[in-house]
Amino acid sequence: MTNQNTLRDRALAFRALHVPGRPLVLPNAWDAASARIVEDTGAAAVATTSAGVAWALGVPDGDLLGRERAVAAVARIAASVAVPLSADIESGFAEDPAGVADTVRAVLAAGAVGVNIEDALYGSDADAVGALRPVAEQAERIAAAREAADAEGVPLFVNARIDTFLRGAGGVDATLERAAAFRAAGADGIFVPGTVEPGTVKELADGIDAPLNVLVGPGAPPVAELAALGVARVSAGSSVALAAYAVVRRAARELLDTGTYGEQTGGLGYGELNSLLEQGR
Repeated sequence: MTNQNTLRDRALAFRALHVPGRPLVLPNAWDAASARIVEDTGAAAVATTSAGVAWALGVPDGDLLGRERAVAAVARIAASVAVPLSADIESGFAEDPAGVADTVRAVLAAGAVGVNIEDALYGSDADAVGALRPVAEQAERIAAAREAADAEGVPLFVNARIDTFLRGAGGVDATLERAAAFRAAGADGIFVPGTVEPGTVKELADGIDAPLNVLVGPGAPPVAELAALGVARVSAGSSVALAAYAVVRRAARELLDTGTYGEQTGGLGYGELNSLLEQGR
């Protein structure tokens, strides 16, 4: 377990990495091995992808994993890296703000110094209420996360994810309204997945009084272009995990269908990966 002084130092270091125009770039990890690889490439911090973590544990994405298993994964990843770690905690793995606070305390104890909290709804709630939580309700959940971290003496970076674009639930104006409310509730950054259109990104960066995080993948503008628009954080989300699993599919099909091994070319060396994990212990 990481002590509070170390957590505080890591949290302050992580917070300082969010600079508009010089964004923190996060190739998101989903287990200890992927986290060590990301760290070894020179990443200043590691962030988890909730989808990747869920898939690695045999669960679909979408608020289905549960707090206990998610926190255990965070602890394993935190123990494997020396750089700051941010944990994607989906909606907080809780029904109410008090439960979100419990989750935040647990991920802090596991060694994370940042969290993503999303405002999307899943399952029957999504059908009954709409794609997103009401603004006031989500603000209460963010405030609970903020208060829990502050009570622990750790300046946790609370990244409020707004799924207006991802869910087709609103445009720039709706996003800015939510961002302002979540900032007032204690969010440190705003994550808006679902759009990388330069004009839209510029409007968001200019209109949000906090570091803006965008989600990238194949087809998105280069990081340098996003930086010029004022973005402060660039996340790959689940795209790296999806690419890795695509290799598994191609390699398995080739081996089973043709009995050849071409898709396995370019893999990491056994000794190299073993060494990385030894260094991370």
